[in-house]
Amino acid sequence: MSRFEYRAQLRALREELLAMSDLVCEALQRALEAFEARDAEIASLVVEGDREINERYLAIERRCIELIARQQPVAGEMRVVVATFKISTDLERVGDLATNLATYAIQGERHAYPEVDAGTIGRHALAMVREAVAAYATEDAEACYAVADRDEALDRLCEAANGIVVHDLLADRGPDDSVETLLADVSRLFLTIRDLERVGDHAVNLAARTLYMAEGNDDLLA
Repeated sequence: MSRFEYRAQLRALREELLAMSDLVCEALQRALEAFEARDAEIASLVVEGDREINERYLAIERRCIELIARQQPVAGEMRVVVATFKISTDLERVGDLATNLATYAIQGERHAYPEVDAGTIGRHALAMVREAVAAYATEDAEACYAVADRDEALDRLCEAANGIVVHDLLADRGPDDSVETLLADVSRLFLTIRDLERVGDHAVNLAARTLYMAEGNDDLLA
């Protein structure tokens, strides 16, 4: 394989990752819609679509291995391959978290804590993923830092949401309250907030890998 062909393969690899990111962001957006509307039909589409995301991830993994095996990439090219593989792993996990959210939508029949705006938290996390992917596409270092900065706001939203639930649990309850139903609702909500916070963490990982790919800068790497 000539160097020209190799560079073409690198471009194709990046295009594959962007195509995978479109699927992941669509899945997360649908999952949020399903969660807020308690729409089992939309939720089922998210769960069914996870297989395609996994297949895309495995295809990118195979392509990365082939590119490394067939050529000995120079430093910049190696960073592209490694960063793309790492980012695809984070995207696959975001897809799994979207599936989790869709599953919670199917299981829950009501909003136990309407004052907890999980939709706003989810849209914040989704925006972070989209911004991180855009930074990867353009190799925008400033955008990578901006994604990392937004994670603090997401953490605060999640902390506030958890605080509402904990405060309610400590309040006095009447004899007619169903403990089993309450615990199921609380468990799902805590899991939802946890998973949305993890989406943000994966978005920061995307930004960190992009910054390293573009500039060899490891500032954001944990």
